Amino acid sequence: MIQHNDKETAAERIRIYAEHQKQQSWSYQDEYGNTLGQKVTPMSRVGMYVPGGKAAYPSSVLMNAIPAKVAGVPELVMVVPAPKSELNNMVLAAAAIAGVDRVFTLGGAQAVAALAYGTESIPAVDKIVGPGNIYVATAKRTVFGTVGIDMVAGPSEILVVCDGKTDPDWIAMDLFSQAEHDEQAQSILITHDANYIEQVQASMEKLLADMPRKDIITASLEGRGAFIQVKDLDEAIDLINDIAPEHLELSIDEPEKAVEKIQHAGAIFMGRYTPEALGDYCAGPNHVLPTSRTARFASPLGVYDFQKRSSIIDCSASGSAKLSTTAATLAEGEGLVAHQQSAEYRQKK
Repeated sequence: MIQHNDKETAAERIRIYAEHQKQQSWSYQDEYGNTLGQKVTPMSRVGMYVPGGKAAYPSSVLMNAIPAKVAGVPELVMVVPAPKSELNNMVLAAAAIAGVDRVFTLGGAQAVAALAYGTESIPAVDKIVGPGNIYVATAKRTVFGTVGIDMVAGPSEILVVCDGKTDPDWIAMDLFSQAEHDEQAQSILITHDANYIEQVQASMEKLLADMPRKDIITASLEGRGAFIQVKDLDEAIDLINDIAPEHLELSIDEPEKAVEKIQHAGAIFMGRYTPEALGDYCAGPNHVLPTSRTARFASPLGVYDFQKRSSIIDCSASGSAKLSTTAATLAEGEGLVAHQQSAEYRQKK
């Protein structure tokens, strides 16, 4: 059972990390006396989907809600299924700690639609975040454009690079940690040491029997797991950048040198004493991460996902006259006469 103080500890660490991500408005004045800048504002209302079917995920509540509140979102609406008309107490406690404003007992694709379009009782939101099954993910994809969404997440992934010096039991359990999520989860070990692969396999066979979710782990590893032998760390890094994993563990000496060459990964866990599980719960950085190679262009969920940016342009009379010459020339070249004359009018003042 998760203790209340454990949730508080995790929440505080997530909040401190999120505070470092908060963007501020800024401005500057150019040589013509024009003021240019950016106004940063929070979204007005955000909807958060929380799974409530097969398992309860209070950690997901903290990871999705706290960055929104740090961003300054005034209203955070949570929807959560209530099987047998019962709500999970840990989920409700996490919602209270994270500052969730309203909770509705509704799940599935219909909950996503309610958040996107609004109902008599559920207000329409500006953005929907949070994980769900294939129906929830498909619904989020469908309503994108009417509202924003965090991402369409695929199955969990972990890629572990090890030099053969880490206890094989540790690595076996790290691979299990993602495999136990789902039969479609992906767990990969990359190493240059063929003997080490055999050691990890032996550890997995030894440890699997005690895993409550061993059937899911077995299906995941048999269907999508892999051991990859490479000639050296450079080849491993090439593979990392091609796979673009959600979670990357660098269980090697001097991981800080390797990380400089890594271009695509959702979260990078450095060294032998940093298992991915810490990132799922209480390290601080968000556990909502890009999957299915989307780390090539996407980033972890953060405060910036709940803030909007507006451009600020404030021209002085003389500054407007200066810029209007350039704007009018470009508009004439594009054949947009109204643009051209709109700019030229300011030159005549």
